[in-house]
Amino acid sequence: MIIGLVTAVAASACYGTGSVLQAVGSRKSALREAAASSPDTGVTQHGGPSLSSTAKAAVTWEFMVGTVLDFLGFGLGALAARMLPLFLSQTVISANLIVTALLSIKLLGIRLKRPEWMSIAVVCVALVLLATAAGHEGSGETARSTHWWLLIISVVLMAGGTVAVRLMGSRAAILAGLLSGLGFGAIGVGVRILDGIDPFDLPTMLADPALYAILISGGVGMYLHTVALQIGSVNGATAALVVGETILPGIIGVLLLGDASREGFAWVAVLGFILAVAGAVAVAWFGEPDSHGAATPAVDGATAPVQRV
Repeated sequence: MIIGLVTAVAASACYGTGSVLQAVGSRKSALREAAASSPDTGVTQHGGPSLSSTAKAAVTWEFMVGTVLDFLGFGLGALAARMLPLFLSQTVISANLIVTALLSIKLLGIRLKRPEWMSIAVVCVALVLLATAAGHEGSGETARSTHWWLLIISVVLMAGGTVAVRLMGSRAAILAGLLSGLGFGAIGVGVRILDGIDPFDLPTMLADPALYAILISGGVGMYLHTVALQIGSVNGATAALVVGETILPGIIGVLLLGDASREGFAWVAVLGFILAVAGAVAVAWFGEPDSHGAATPAVDGATAPVQRV
């Protein structure tokens, strides 16, 4: 349990730091695109980022370092998902929201308001409650049909979500964050049920639909997270991600995978889960852009004011 918690906390730190660095890279790319004289670069007719601007964001050094941290966080998160109940591992990993909020003060010039600090405190309390209530993790053994359903749902969500985000343009930040969270949540479930891990058997792993659900959800989820960081509040997008990667995996873990709380602590686990989600939603709500300005990262020696993130 302790090793699993430490692993989940490390994954959270990697994800949180990576999100802020990716946001820095995305904002730099967006500023360069906005400064370009050509009207057909960087922004779609709906005001959202083009595939070109998203690709350019991905080659900034900040974004690349953030991506490396995300991959490291993915590995640590997958390990934690094998050692802890999903309602605990996914929620602890989702505490990267706190890391994101704190680092964004320094790197993105964000000024957090009192309600945001209070919301972060609620998430911290929720994590303590969950850690206290967590019992044993389930075996992860499920019917083969569950593996196929995970793949089908992942494809539908990621493909349909990508189309919806493209159509909504600049209004899709929270949706993109939520969908990326659902993708990362699918990774947590997929890792738990994936065949061929213990003992390691590569042919068995390659034949498991859950592996392809993990790859699709991870790849598209990363893209949608990048879009969310380009067009919306970094704290809001991350909070939406938290909701997506916490609620469904936690429920699936309890209903299908045998995850459980300690005897007599079920109400503590439920309370902690509800507070964690509520705190994340509150950060998203209070973190919406308002009249307070924040400086974006410098581009070619200059900064430009943008809406508060």
